[in-house]
Amino acid sequence: MNQTTQFTIGAAEGIPVAQLARMSNRHGLIAGATGTGKTVTLQVLAEAFSRLGVPVFAADIKGDLSGLAAAGRPHPKIDERLAKIPLPGYQQRAYPVLFWDIFGVNGHPIRTTISEMGPLLLANLLDLNDTQTGILYGCFKLADDQGLLLLDLKDLRALLSWMADSANELRATYGNISSASIGAVQRKLLILEEQGAEHFFAEPAVQLSDLMQVDFSGNGVISILDATTLASLSPRVYASFMLWLLSELFEQLPEVGDIDKPKLVFFFDEAHLLFDQAPKALVDKIGQVVRLIRSKGVGIYFITQSPLDIPDEVLGQLGLKVQHALRAFSPKDRKVIKSVAQSFATNPAIDTEAALTDLGIGEALVSVLGDKANPLPVQRTLIRPPESQIGPLGQAERQERISRSPLASRYHTPIDRESAYEMLKQKALEVQTPQPSAAVTARAPRTSNRQSVGEAMVKSAARAVGSQLGRQIIRGIMGSIFGGKR
Repeated sequence: MNQTTQFTIGAAEGIPVAQLARMSNRHGLIAGATGTGKTVTLQVLAEAFSRLGVPVFAADIKGDLSGLAAAGRPHPKIDERLAKIPLPGYQQRAYPVLFWDIFGVNGHPIRTTISEMGPLLLANLLDLNDTQTGILYGCFKLADDQGLLLLDLKDLRALLSWMADSANELRATYGNISSASIGAVQRKLLILEEQGAEHFFAEPAVQLSDLMQVDFSGNGVISILDATTLASLSPRVYASFMLWLLSELFEQLPEVGDIDKPKLVFFFDEAHLLFDQAPKALVDKIGQVVRLIRSKGVGIYFITQSPLDIPDEVLGQLGLKVQHALRAFSPKDRKVIKSVAQSFATNPAIDTEAALTDLGIGEALVSVLGDKANPLPVQRTLIRPPESQIGPLGQAERQERISRSPLASRYHTPIDRESAYEMLKQKALEVQTPQPSAAVTARAPRTSNRQSVGEAMVKSAARAVGSQLGRQIIRGIMGSIFGGKR
């Protein structure tokens, strides 16, 4: 077997089950009940892509994937499995890993800005209704028209406050601006901030090139996002971040057509969080990205308990399917099993429906794509053991690797450059500066009485000194006088 063109996932009755590298940007699915071996399968696939020289980005929900950075250790169960799976060249070793963490504790801080997130994803993140979403779109349009950067949450709050105070002046251009709707958006921003989103919306924003690296040996670097806290405390932030990253890859990467191997493979664990209660417009957008992003050389692999967690328009685009055991505790469960069994290409030698409840830990029904992108018959497969450590690194080992990372100096110091908050604060201060005398003003040329949106902004900024924004401005000034933090 040529390891540069395909890789072994496992074996069916001693015969290797392999995935073609050039079919790996046609996406995939790892599914199965809790405790059936999904995480180890993810680890095996991440190693395989790394050996091919393909960078990997993986969300680590359970904290177990950090073991990729350390070599595996001999174990009788691994020896037993190796005896059943022909794996020439197998060696227990560590893989090149970068650790990331939105909170900056268990990895390099990974950030983006409000502007880069955009109104569609942000509205989903905030769970806004249609009216509130319209307000958010108006806010982004106003920021574009006035040249205001929306980088962090305080920028967005400041601009929303100004919109509320300037509703009459803005109505002709931006439509009806309801103070009640703005208040609802602001309250949801406060909830979002309590969930830790202020760590996410900040600079320096992550550079995609840092997620698509190859080490000096030609192995793809595996980027691991620590999501152990994020996915449980703030599942919407987690899902929105992963969606944003997919959108950025789609928008920034060039078309490459059919290539020998992917440019990046993206593993999305707990994929149901992406689709739970998502509006149809967002689900349609996800389906579009999944359909088109493979032409950019990116493979997306969803990990979830049941394939039915994935909408049909997305599920139908997934080539590689690794299905671990499902549990049949209820009539509903049995319907799910029947539906999953029917989604595989038939193999006359396997009762697929019966096998789904009979699979052992580390076993899976696997279907790969053939040379012509056709699904091959499903195989009952014993998954190969990983070469790296099964289970997490110790905290001291993890921190030592983070400190030695070449990216440590790039992302660990936050930047707070001038943006909407600072610009509105400055305009409010300028309005309060003493004006020229009446005599000087009298000699000035007469101008139109019609005020522009920009002029309205300046006047409204002055009025806002007594409002929420004004209080923020005054606290900022007082903080600088007394040496306190803003």
